[in-house]
Amino acid sequence: MDFSYTEEQQALQDSLRRFLTKEYDFEKRRHISRSAAGYSKEHWRTLAEMGVLGLGIPEAHGGMNGSPVDTMLIMESFGRALVVEPYLPTVVLCAGLVRDAGSEAQQAALLPAIAMGERVMAFAHYEQGSRYALEHVATTAKRVEGGYVLSGTKSLVLSGAQAGELIVSARTAGDARDRAGLSLFLVPREAPGVSVHGYVTQDGGRAAEVKLSDVHVGADALLGQEGGALPVIERAVDLAIAALCAEAVGAMDALVETTREYLKTRKQFGVPIGKFQVLQHRMADMLIATEQARSMAIVAAVKVQSEDAAERRRMVSAAKALVGQSARYVGQQAVQLHGGMGVTEELCAAHLFKRLTVINATFGDADHHLAQVSDGLLVA
Repeated sequence: MDFSYTEEQQALQDSLRRFLTKEYDFEKRRHISRSAAGYSKEHWRTLAEMGVLGLGIPEAHGGMNGSPVDTMLIMESFGRALVVEPYLPTVVLCAGLVRDAGSEAQQAALLPAIAMGERVMAFAHYEQGSRYALEHVATTAKRVEGGYVLSGTKSLVLSGAQAGELIVSARTAGDARDRAGLSLFLVPREAPGVSVHGYVTQDGGRAAEVKLSDVHVGADALLGQEGGALPVIERAVDLAIAALCAEAVGAMDALVETTREYLKTRKQFGVPIGKFQVLQHRMADMLIATEQARSMAIVAAVKVQSEDAAERRRMVSAAKALVGQSARYVGQQAVQLHGGMGVTEELCAAHLFKRLTVINATFGDADHHLAQVSDGLLVA
């Protein structure tokens, strides 16, 4: 299998990295993450102009009809620069859900606006006690004349307070852990009955708790088939996991580079500590772990396109498990090799390790996905 990028993909990644190197250095990133908005609207517009926001959107709706491999090269670059813009929740998750489940009218209304950088969206799905189980949804959607009434609470909604519109999963039938009976709804964040409490996450990103108290939405707010949303949700989350694996590889790349440079400049006993053989061995192990993670990120990007849901989930889980293990190893080694400076706010290495730690916990940590892989082997 040929894992090399095409000329078009390489050109897109090169132009994106040049932009990030010039406009998204460590100090600028810290300023953006501490701002009230939590991201740069100017950079968001620039990403739209570059075609990055429309990469996975069909051409009929102003996009480039890109593949998960295209998303991988974008996310890898984002990982290197610690980009905090809401690309994952808006473009990967929500645009993917609208693309796969939305009606023609919904796609025409939402996808071009996302591609042009005019709309930020968030996927409100996880709830307290769900422990990564995608079918665990207690939020209800009751039919009323002309639409539905939604009630429930959603936790850890990525970019929930930044979004103008939410895609909310709710149960139109069945019990809290049934696979059937899940539906998706488009809900404006400012709709009556919607309460959003935003907060800053450990890695400098943004998330929110969303409470829905008798929120009325019209029948046209239903996204996809009533009661049949779980397969669409699983596919969207798998795509997001594959994207996160690529972002983690980019962050590990940056950690290896910054650690290598530190070992070249930090002196002890009159010589750079990078000349000590034991530290060279540790750097080699970090590089090997990063390259193993890159291989699995490529596998995830390729296999996430499979129409076989069981194979797709198995390979994505295998990638997430190995990437999570590698990210923890590379992060720990980088912090130790930097000494006490490795955990300070002023050093990029600490922020890279924080981001890798959060990535590992997002959509299931390494232990969860190892269990998924082993359970799949038992069934097979």
